[in-house]
Amino acid sequence: MRRILIGLVLLTATLVAGPGPLTAAPARAGATSPSYAPLDRPGPALSVPAATLDAALDCHGDPATGPRPILLNPATSVTPVENYSWNWSKVFAAQGRYTCTVTMPFHTFGDIQVAAEYLVHAIRTMHQRTGRKIAILGHSQGGMSPRWALRFWPDVRPQVAEVIGMAPSNHGTAVLLGCIPGLTRCVPAVWQQKAGSAFMKALNSGAETFSGIDYTNVYTMLDEVVVPAPSSALTTGSGRISNVKVQSVCPLEPYEHVLMGTVSPTVHAIVMDALDHDGPAQVARVDRSACTKLFMPGIDPTDVASFVPVLTALPSLLTTVLPNVTFSGAPLVPKEPALRCYVLAAGC
Repeated sequence: MRRILIGLVLLTATLVAGPGPLTAAPARAGATSPSYAPLDRPGPALSVPAATLDAALDCHGDPATGPRPILLNPATSVTPVENYSWNWSKVFAAQGRYTCTVTMPFHTFGDIQVAAEYLVHAIRTMHQRTGRKIAILGHSQGGMSPRWALRFWPDVRPQVAEVIGMAPSNHGTAVLLGCIPGLTRCVPAVWQQKAGSAFMKALNSGAETFSGIDYTNVYTMLDEVVVPAPSSALTTGSGRISNVKVQSVCPLEPYEHVLMGTVSPTVHAIVMDALDHDGPAQVARVDRSACTKLFMPGIDPTDVASFVPVLTALPSLLTTVLPNVTFSGAPLVPKEPALRCYVLAAGC
């Protein structure tokens, strides 16, 4: 929590001054190691209404031209505007890249199983519009949650070229100690991102990666949210994987979790290396000139108005690690949401 506050202070100071028909699986007495859906079983029909999914997807640019289309997926507690409008969206607009964002319910604090349906719809829609494989770039939860869509809706795998996570919570985090089943109440996405959660076990079941998709996972040893930081890494499956510690590119990289996906020029350089080349990012190839910069491209420290989303994000962001508190409208629940029936081998 202290590092989150420090990160927010640094960010503000430097920028300004310078559920549905898919039912939950019932609990089984004595079950300790459930069997999960086969990797190739078709995913279920989406339970979120099509009009709601359409309204959540916001796209800009020409789908027929430019570099590979990209989907920006937000972190826990923020909207795409708060996460990306003042940095990455500007970078990709300057590149002439067709870019879409997806707005999740409750500032991305809701059930990630529901958020995954928004991602499935976004991937299908972008692929249909562009006729090309897309890239997905996400911060924190946003770097992890696309993998739920890829794990349980195999039809979207051929539509995705790469998944790039900035401090992704691929195996959860050990710091959410305030969420204690039966004693405290937390929002669904926080329960699900606890290390060892049923959600995390299902997400990483069978295979973490899939053939034909490149995976770049960028993490920092200064991360105070995804702990331990190397848990962002992926190791199993048939996808091409690169797990990149930012300190292996820039040893003096100063940014923590929040600033990794919003400000860091080192992260920007790693992401662009992945997007500009076949395969995931390669440390030896990343432009080291990023190590001498304070901000990633796209950020104009003199444009104070563009940082309003940073301020609007603060109330929800500060409650992420706090039990019994929410400003997002997300429900506070006493335990992790049950796994949906499609997740398990028995199916629905």
